[in-house]
Amino acid sequence: MRRTGKIMTTLGAAGAALLLAAGPARAEVSGETAYILNTFSFLVHGFLVMWMAAGFAMLESGLVRTKNTATICLKNIALYSVAGLLFYLIGYNLMYTEVGAYIGSFTLFYGASEAELALLGAAEAGPELIAPVVDQGYAAMSDWFFQMVFVATAASIVSGTLAERIKVWPFLIFVVVLSGVIYPIQGAWIWGGGWLSELGFSDFAGSTVVHSVGGWAALTGAIILGARTGKYGVGGKVNVMPGANLPLATLGTFVLWFGWFGFNGGSQLALGSAADATAMAIVYVNTNLGAAAGVIAAMALSQVLYKKIDLTMALNGAIAGLVSITAGPDLQNHLFAILIGAVGGGLVVVCVPLLDRLRIDDVVGAIPAHLVAGIWGTLAVGIFGGGDLVAQLIGIAAVGAFASAASAALWLGLKVTLGIRVSAENEELGLDMAELGMEAYPEFGHGSRTI
Repeated sequence: MRRTGKIMTTLGAAGAALLLAAGPARAEVSGETAYILNTFSFLVHGFLVMWMAAGFAMLESGLVRTKNTATICLKNIALYSVAGLLFYLIGYNLMYTEVGAYIGSFTLFYGASEAELALLGAAEAGPELIAPVVDQGYAAMSDWFFQMVFVATAASIVSGTLAERIKVWPFLIFVVVLSGVIYPIQGAWIWGGGWLSELGFSDFAGSTVVHSVGGWAALTGAIILGARTGKYGVGGKVNVMPGANLPLATLGTFVLWFGWFGFNGGSQLALGSAADATAMAIVYVNTNLGAAAGVIAAMALSQVLYKKIDLTMALNGAIAGLVSITAGPDLQNHLFAILIGAVGGGLVVVCVPLLDRLRIDDVVGAIPAHLVAGIWGTLAVGIFGGGDLVAQLIGIAAVGAFASAASAALWLGLKVTLGIRVSAENEELGLDMAELGMEAYPEFGHGSRTI
């Protein structure tokens, strides 16, 4: 069972095939057709979420200085690869297989079911081989793929916050543990049917499971790693270090917005009935409304507070609106989706300078957009979505405590062993040359080289 309580209400040999009853003119789809549609939904929505990895890479590349651009690109393609491997090796089983109250199985690897392998290996696919596969409701590896791309999203959040001063290899070691252990354990509590799921905690597509967890990991990392050299001066002065390519950051935001339809829409977890298709359409609309409201709210509030419209605030307002609506995009009242997204966008504008006052250096604004908005969106389920507000608060606190403690222990361990921060000289030089020995923009960097 995946994301407990959802799939089994919509899938099954016959249940997933039911259309809304309305007489003989509305025939039911077959169980095999429902299986195909559900599998197709997982795969298509999964590659939409995978495309978000490109969005994060572009957004972060646009918000760092040119001397760190190639490193950001490397980190994003590497973290996606690490997350995929670790979620295959152990993460999926830890999150979804034989889950008790707190944790799943420590068995290695995950693959197609025995029924699926028997069907693929048979000379003829008879009903006795097809029926057990159809009874699953979806292809096993389609679900694995859809769940895996969510892990990479959580890791991407950490990348942007800690940009421009963290070493590549220690960062990737952190991603190994985050994607293989930290993320799956708390995910088992909620989506794997663990204790928070039993308590009534609700998180439709991951405001807490994905975004807050990434945000907690980023926050602890930023505190332990420290700010970029020169970011903060005496007397509370904040020195602006603007990103090098705002058009690229804007494109990255649009890519993330596009991929979010897979993130939230696919979390309906089924497309085998008219009810599922209708619910998915509502999720898509609410996702779009939440993002749009986040943009407008961030623009308006930045105008009020700073007398200027800040593009970076608008971009993060879109992301915050998306994160905020992710916990409850199945709301049937679309006005609530607008309100939830708008509050998320406003929180970004308020929290970015708050972090600076606390001297916490978040290069891309990921902590307000993912952690703060994730907490808000999770609470909004209890306020607007009919969820249990007490259960939501307990879930937020439990996941926050676990993710923060585990991340802090790992960051500190890496700090005292390998070291996590580049030297002051290498930070000044830029991580592209210091860590990679290359530049993203050689024509505009340290001078052309003679070949």
